[in-house]
Amino acid sequence: MTKKSFNASVLPRMRAFTDRLITRKDSVLVGLSGGADSVCLLHFLRYLSKEKHFRLAALHVNHGLRGKAATADQRFCKKLCQMLEIEFLVQKAAVKKVARELNLSPEHAARKARYNVFAKTARAWGATKLALGHHQDDQAETILLNLLRGTQAKGLAGIPLRRPLTATVEIIRPLLCITREETEAYLKNNHLDHITDQSNFDDKFTRNWIRGTLLPLLETKQPQIKKHLVQMAQQIADLTTGKLK
Repeated sequence: MTKKSFNASVLPRMRAFTDRLITRKDSVLVGLSGGADSVCLLHFLRYLSKEKHFRLAALHVNHGLRGKAATADQRFCKKLCQMLEIEFLVQKAAVKKVARELNLSPEHAARKARYNVFAKTARAWGATKLALGHHQDDQAETILLNLLRGTQAKGLAGIPLRRPLTATVEIIRPLLCITREETEAYLKNNHLDHITDQSNFDDKFTRNWIRGTLLPLLETKQPQIKKHLVQMAQQIADLTTGKLK
């Protein structure tokens, strides 16, 4: 996708979608891992913040599980924020402690510890919104993951567009209107680098297997499967909130 076609079709969709989530009065904290999705989100919100004048900062959570690689990720995120002139916050997550105390897998413990850090830091910084970089491909993967694990009907709504993090902070996901491919096109068009977590390719994690094996297999029978899953999730979310009659 050329920059011209992207700016004509995808960018207006991103702007209109995000206008529903962020106002001038907001203070937005972006969860920045350094991956493609979060880099895209941070750069896009920086662009919008100049126009709408909302407060913006980035938070990188170091899980302390990947040694030198984690240090390199943190360094990359700091350098990116310096380049974009965005306030950079970094916190460590006590993943091993959470895993031990709650008897959780490293994956689940990392998520729980990360959200604990999100909540604590967002309150301390004065955020009204915590923006995370989930996109439509993540949504499709989450629905299939929930199905495989066994889920109630509400699990088919997938990742919520917005939900409370604390009494004063709301999680929002401005990239749920675009695909992974469109996220990557945004980075290419804006000459932005990102880091890749090699654990994302390890099929011992079910989500990775869904992304690398199950979804491509389903797409051989139905090329629009991800689009259909995203549409279903939105319809179920609307039903549960009473928006769909």
